[in-house]
Amino acid sequence: MNNYIDFVEKKIKKSINLEKIKILDTSYKHKTHKSYSPDKYHLFIEIESKFLKSLNKIDAQRNVMKILKDELKTKIHALEIKIK
Repeated sequence: MNNYIDFVEKKIKKSINLEKIKILDTSYKHKTHKSYSPDKYHLFIEIESKFLKSLNKIDAQRNVMKILKDELKTKIHALEIKIK
């Protein structure tokens, strides 16, 4: 697995009590987009977490976005989050 994705996974695991996490790099789907940059990632994150599930959908996603705020400024262009 990509070192950067490992880094993102560890950062989320350190901050949120979760049962399972899956992170996929979906950047290849966006290569034809005008704003595509090979230096930035498009990620799909699926998190199974009783804690996040107890929150409303927006608050749960904000929690994840807050953890990754620095990465969103520098290395992540797009983020799709699914809470289970």
